Amino acid sequence: MQSFVTESYDETVNLGVRLGKKLKKASVVAFFGGLGMGKTAFVTGIAEGMGLECDVSSPTFAIVNVYGKNSELCHFDMYRVSSWEDLYSTGFFDYLDMGSVICSEWSENIENALPDDCIKIYIEKGKHDNERIIKIYGCDFEI
Repeated sequence: MQSFVTESYDETVNLGVRLGKKLKKASVVAFFGGLGMGKTAFVTGIAEGMGLECDVSSPTFAIVNVYGKNSELCHFDMYRVSSWEDLYSTGFFDYLDMGSVICSEWSENIENALPDDCIKIYIEKGKHDNERIIKIYGCDFEI
């Protein structure tokens, strides 16, 4: 487990950049944490670290936002996913088979479907409004 404390949106994005530079195709990054914890900020950094030029936005209503010319990054919001049927309808497994990097917010809703080798990121609020405590599990390289 690797643990980090960020004090701002920019620091959270920068941590994501560091991870994004090291991710391999078909990596799954599963995010856990409540509303406003910085999950989308972290994914913004991952996209930047992967060399993608895109405006990352929360996929709350779309369920999935796809970035890159070849669907290099798929950003899921699993908040409303409550069954295997729901999960299959999102295209999660199709994108995984294509070799896309998958970032999944609200992964607690699909925990049983996550690959064993996924990277799990837990984000919680720190002592101050902008402070975030970020714990990363399953990452076999130093960020």
